[in-house]
Amino acid sequence: MRAADADILIVPGYSGGTPAHWYSRWLTKLSTAKRVEQKDWLTPRRDDWVETIVSASTRGHRPVIFVAHSLGCIALLHAAPRLGSAVAGAFLVAPPGEAALRDLIEGRDPETPGASLSEGRHIDAAFLPIPRAPLPFPSVMVGGSDDPYAEATFTPRLAEDIGARFIDAGAAGHINPDSGHGPWPEGSLAFAHFMAKL
Repeated sequence: MRAADADILIVPGYSGGTPAHWYSRWLTKLSTAKRVEQKDWLTPRRDDWVETIVSASTRGHRPVIFVAHSLGCIALLHAAPRLGSAVAGAFLVAPPGEAALRDLIEGRDPETPGASLSEGRHIDAAFLPIPRAPLPFPSVMVGGSDDPYAEATFTPRLAEDIGARFIDAGAAGHINPDSGHGPWPEGSLAFAHFMAKL
């Protein structure tokens, strides 16, 4: 499948990212890509995020390919049982592990031990537990070995549980601008290979 033949829905993670993020760059380069806009990026509620994802998947007339990052991956896993046959695949990048999610739920900054998030910022406890049922569509999961939001064994195990092909990004951090992944050519190549096999 070519990218132009699909509706590519980008699902950012907590805070919604910045224009420098690789998925923001993909939005400008992929003609059929759209960003899934959540109404609250800083105090996300699982049910709201799931509803937005499900709704976005029903708006087009082409097969849907999701591209999700961080908390967006977890929200997509929660939404998966409600996604219809229009979804042709998912490209999941750097999902956070349970410990990082617990920190965010309790208003702590996972990257800075002992530090709190800004007043009132936290995520909904309903994001846990992380769903681990096999996805009903083809998927790839990309993770780094030194992601501050996930222990090294978490992402490959989650990929195995949900039936995703795992791509080891090596020492890539959280695969975001902070880890040097504004442009992410390796990700573009991996996504192109994934699309070609659908």
